[in-house]
Amino acid sequence: MRRFTCWMLDTGPVLVLAAIAGAGSFTHIRDTASQHGQTGWMSWAVAVCIDLTCVMAARERQRDKKTGHTRPGRLTWPVLVLTSGIVLSLAANLAQANPTVWGWITAATPAAAFLIAISMLERRATRPAPSPVTTVPASAPVPELVPHQAQEDAQDEQDGNLAPALVDYARRVADEHHTKHGKPIALDALRVHLGVSDQLASDLLRAVRTA
Repeated sequence: MRRFTCWMLDTGPVLVLAAIAGAGSFTHIRDTASQHGQTGWMSWAVAVCIDLTCVMAARERQRDKKTGHTRPGRLTWPVLVLTSGIVLSLAANLAQANPTVWGWITAATPAAAFLIAISMLERRATRPAPSPVTTVPASAPVPELVPHQAQEDAQDEQDGNLAPALVDYARRVADEHHTKHGKPIALDALRVHLGVSDQLASDLLRAVRTA
C-alpha cells in the first residue's frame, strides 16, 4: 500500500496532465476533422488514431531502448511515426486557433502538454538496467560421497583407485576453469579450489588429463 501511494504521488500528476492535455488535443483534432468532411464517428476515429499513434510510437521507442535496437544518430520507424503524429496533432490544434500569436500558442498548448506528459511517462518507465555483477559461478561442494577422511585415504592410492565422485568433481572444476579462462587449470589452482593436499591434487589433475 505504501509503495502504491508513493507511486501515485510520483506519477499521478503526470497522468492527470496527460489525461487533460490529451482531451484538449483530442477535441481540436476531432473538430478539425469534422470541419474537413470527416463528420460523425469518423471525426472521433481520426482523433483517436492520431493520439494513440503518438502513444504507441513512444512505447515502441521505449521498447527499442530496452532491447538495444536503438543506435545513436539512426532514424528509427517509431521515431518517424512519433514525429508524424506530433506534426498532425500540432497542425490540427493550430487550425482551431485564432490567427494571432497568442491564439496559436494557446491552441498548441494541449498538444504540447500531452506530448510532454507522454515523454515524461516514457522516461520514467525506461529505468537504467542495474549493472550486472560479475560473479564467479559457485561450484558445487565436494560430494558427500567423498568425505574428508576418504580424501585423506585416497592420497596413498594410485590414480586408478581414486574415488570416482571426487574425480568427476575435479573434472567439472577443470572444465569450468577452461571455459572461463580459455586454458587448462594449474595444479595450485585445483588444489586451492578443492582444498586438498598437493599429492591428491596432483593425482586428480593427472587423472583428469588422462581421462
